[in-house]
Amino acid sequence: MSKNTIMGWFFVFPAVLLIIVFLIYPTIRTIQLSFDTGAGFTTSENVGLKNYIDLFTNDRFFFDFDQWPPRGAVFNTILWLFLFTGGTVGIGLGVAVLANTVRYEVLIKTIIFLPMGISFTAAGIIWRYVYSPDPNSGILNALLIGLIPSMEPIPWLGRTDIVNYALIIAGIWINTGFCMVILSAALKGLPAEVTEAARVDGANSWQAFWKITIPMLRPTIALVTTAMTINVLKTFDLVFIMTQGGPRGTSQIIGYTMYNETFQLGKPGYGAAVAVIMLILVLPFVIINIRRFRNEEQYR
Repeated sequence: MSKNTIMGWFFVFPAVLLIIVFLIYPTIRTIQLSFDTGAGFTTSENVGLKNYIDLFTNDRFFFDFDQWPPRGAVFNTILWLFLFTGGTVGIGLGVAVLANTVRYEVLIKTIIFLPMGISFTAAGIIWRYVYSPDPNSGILNALLIGLIPSMEPIPWLGRTDIVNYALIIAGIWINTGFCMVILSAALKGLPAEVTEAARVDGANSWQAFWKITIPMLRPTIALVTTAMTINVLKTFDLVFIMTQGGPRGTSQIIGYTMYNETFQLGKPGYGAAVAVIMLILVLPFVIINIRRFRNEEQYR
């Protein structure tokens, strides 16, 4: 073995060790626990596929297809995937494009990005006050009652039919700034000559946006969409702070369910099964991102 090879392994070893200790070993251990009761976080009583079967057949808080619309953490997560991802990427793109045409671009982007500087715990507490059913402390109800005096206060986080939408709005408020910054940077990197040529050929602003800008931004849009999708699949803190899965378990999503089953209800094996399902859902998006980065490197 040459000296250069030995030196290479010497520099790589710390990173490999960290990956093994903090990524590979925990993943293998979690998969093992998912086939066990996990009592005391040990593999002492193998139960086979029982945890997975119970999740999809006996746990109405995780997967409930007996009513319409379906309920449970799986379907709540799907709702988050569509509304949260679409909201953050769509609003972020809209702000990036519109702010790029006005004089106060920096101020607007600073205001939109500001929630990213707030911890999720603090943001959850802020939005609890926004949604409070007490009009004396809840900003949203105070505003609505001020506009419509005959209106009764709405318990935004206490109604099963609207609690998930209330949480998603809070999540969009927090994360839109990230999408806006990434998309804005990509927008400024686009060649202006292409858009100018389209204008010369008679395209209006709307046509230039849809036919020129959006196609050129497609790789970046795919990137932030993937990032927001992964963000949804591992979301926990916002739900924990604002509702703790309530009312009556209707706001649970997969990330919160994993924590709740493992630490609150004392079922590590069951929670590990939820974690494995999260891993299976996240893995395709990770692979897509890795392939995209490799393809970009090849064309540079």
